[in-house]
Amino acid sequence: MEPVHEEESRHLMAKTRKYNVGLVQMRMSADPEANFSAALGHIREAARLGANIVCLPELFRTQYFCQREDPRLFDLAEPIPGPSTARLAEMARELRVAIIASLFERRAPGLYHNTAVTLNADGAIAGVYRKMHIPDDPLFYEKYYFAPGDLGFQAVNTAFGRVGTLVCWDQWYPEAARLTALQGAEAIFYPTAIGWHPAEKDEFGAAQFAAWQTIQRSHAIANGVYVASVNRVGLERGEVKLEHGAVKLPHGVVKGHRATEASAGQGIEFWGGSFLADPFGRIIAKASHDAEEILLGEIDLGLIEETRRNWPFLRDRRIDAYAPITSRFLDPVKSWTTDGDPK
Repeated sequence: MEPVHEEESRHLMAKTRKYNVGLVQMRMSADPEANFSAALGHIREAARLGANIVCLPELFRTQYFCQREDPRLFDLAEPIPGPSTARLAEMARELRVAIIASLFERRAPGLYHNTAVTLNADGAIAGVYRKMHIPDDPLFYEKYYFAPGDLGFQAVNTAFGRVGTLVCWDQWYPEAARLTALQGAEAIFYPTAIGWHPAEKDEFGAAQFAAWQTIQRSHAIANGVYVASVNRVGLERGEVKLEHGAVKLPHGVVKGHRATEASAGQGIEFWGGSFLADPFGRIIAKASHDAEEILLGEIDLGLIEETRRNWPFLRDRRIDAYAPITSRFLDPVKSWTTDGDPK
């Protein structure tokens, strides 16, 4: 039997390499420290189950606080590198896993981002991605807290594979997925916080969830990559323990060193449903709508190769014709009569 040459060996390894991802769907309490401790426990369990890369939901340290505009909540932000990345790095080194964690970043006084950090299995920061698309909708007042990202779309190498990270609202934009995939991402992770407005759930809930899942499956198909969406679960009113002597609540005043404030209204029912889709768009792992779960799924580079050979979308792209995509909108060309009315 003839020996396998080094170049051929590398090519064969690239086609046959596999690794496991663990998606942590979790429920958040009002206590940031309790949430962080719970997240560490979930990471440990995911590693025990065989995960090589573990992803946490968006802004996992707290309940989703963007349901109101409150300047005190900027105190939740922290620098990167900072306390959270230090603790996560220690766990990554101990368990020999890569970790994707979404944090409220304090970049400078008055300048904050919604940021996802990828830590490698040696604890080093492999990548920092600042959320590019920032929503501003009822109970999702993110533009008040976060400046748009300025680090661009990116893919980074981990000890197990090359991955890209986008965040929540980014998941509706095919341009973001495409630019991440074009940098060699084998899997795109979406740390997410998305749910139903309780008053709308009966009428629109099923359609909203189906649209959310469908758009991300389409990213997997269009780019020939795996897509992992990692959501939180449970009804939240943005309850967060704050370091204040007295905090005014919707129902009165609570006194104490650590008080808890919630947003007024019905809150958001985060719909869970975390999932992993393969390059053919098939759902290969999916969580429930109402429970904490750890999903485990396999990334198989051989399947990426096979899918792209049969559906060579990247090969057939007409990159010479796409310049207008950078326009906000392509207004129709009209001709006008002398009296100012369009023809």
